Amino acid sequence: MSVINWFEDKRKFGGLIGAFLEEATKGSISSERERDRRISINTNKGLWARCDNCGNMLHVKFSKQNKSVCEERGYHLSMNSMERIELLIDRNTWIPMDEDMVAKDALGFFDEDSHQNRIATSQEKTGLTDAAQTGIGYPNGTLIALGVMDFHFMGGSMGSVVGEKITRSIEYATHKSLPLISICASGGARMQEGTSSLTQMAKISSVSQIHQVQKRLLYISVLTYPTTGGVTASSGMLGDITIAESKAYTAFAGKRVIEQTSRQKIPDGFQAAESLFDNGLLDLIVPRNLLKGVLSEISEPYSSAPYNKI
Repeated sequence: MSVINWFEDKRKFGGLIGAFLEEATKGSISSERERDRRISINTNKGLWARCDNCGNMLHVKFSKQNKSVCEERGYHLSMNSMERIELLIDRNTWIPMDEDMVAKDALGFFDEDSHQNRIATSQEKTGLTDAAQTGIGYPNGTLIALGVMDFHFMGGSMGSVVGEKITRSIEYATHKSLPLISICASGGARMQEGTSSLTQMAKISSVSQIHQVQKRLLYISVLTYPTTGGVTASSGMLGDITIAESKAYTAFAGKRVIEQTSRQKIPDGFQAAESLFDNGLLDLIVPRNLLKGVLSEISEPYSSAPYNKI
């Protein structure tokens, strides 16, 4: 592809993104109650599911074919990590990393149930060892390192295993000079692991600094519903380019906590992606069916002509 053709394609794509953003941000952001209602779909309960935002009944098969986007209003339903990998990575090119890494209950944490039982239940429910998958693959022919968090595993909470897998993924991308993409979906740090879960933020930030600043390699962060707490404070907001899905809820602390702490009324929808974009915290809001193309378009020039420090 010539340089002229490449810029022409970028211009056309930019117009498509602009049209989407104009539609997504038209008028004011929906009420807090509407924004807070979580979109969910459970394929284990039958052939039909309901969109919790508009109430539309969705056939599970057709919903998957539509990339889990509600046809009625365009709301983005939740996806597990494997569905996101299939969405973004070319068929038969995904190579997983560190699949057998399992968390240890060093604190013997117990509340209504033991931490070990919660992990076992989530493992049985999702088929994963923990709340993140990492590996390498090709979106539209461009090799990248990819980390995908899974909210269905204990709310996507970041414990020692999730932090270690993301760290190793970044280190691998740095060593191989690969673009790095992180798909965030998390309730934050895993409280059952105490301080060890909080140290993951510093560990991820440290290796990200080497990848981005010292080696001048690309890191793209994709924020999905929801991205909160320690994940927002580390991998979620460290990207060279920060992308979000439509109406993705992104925050460090929730609205209720902020209001109780500051004793001030917070505007409805101020933590939705459209509000964050308007205030400069995001670079792009990308509809799910265009995300693979956007990521490959951004990553390809970095793979073709990586930065060489003189």
